[in-house]
Amino acid sequence: MHSDKGRSMANRESDDSLRRILRETRIIAMVGASPKPDRPSHGVLRYLLARGYRVFPINPGHAGELILGTVFLPDLASVPEPIDMIDVFRASSALGGLVEEALALAPPPKVIWTQLGIRDDDAAARAEAAGIEIVMDRCPKIEIPRLGL
Repeated sequence: MHSDKGRSMANRESDDSLRRILRETRIIAMVGASPKPDRPSHGVLRYLLARGYRVFPINPGHAGELILGTVFLPDLASVPEPIDMIDVFRASSALGGLVEEALALAPPPKVIWTQLGIRDDDAAARAEAAGIEIVMDRCPKIEIPRLGL
């Protein structure tokens, strides 16, 4: 299966592609961010903020609350700027609905990145068909140092 940008599902997550995505990304919406310091999403949020990314934590159960100096938002549509990347900390079963929510944004995000263990090939194919790059089952907190960024 190929996207309109010519990347196959097999090679879309090459190291060169990951480097480009992580270098070009500035605005991240983190879906499923948690205020609990022991949760993986909290650690990744802290890391990405420290690396200079602008991260909007998305969690309707905590909307309006402060986390690491930024305010939780209820949904993707509430992000006040165009989103470069959506970083997903939700179950694989939620990815289909999240892709639909992302496709409704104007402009849509450039990338949807799912964390370790999160994968839905059908949702990924729909996003890619709309021109959104997909990275699945990876963590930017792991990939950034691995790639020497």
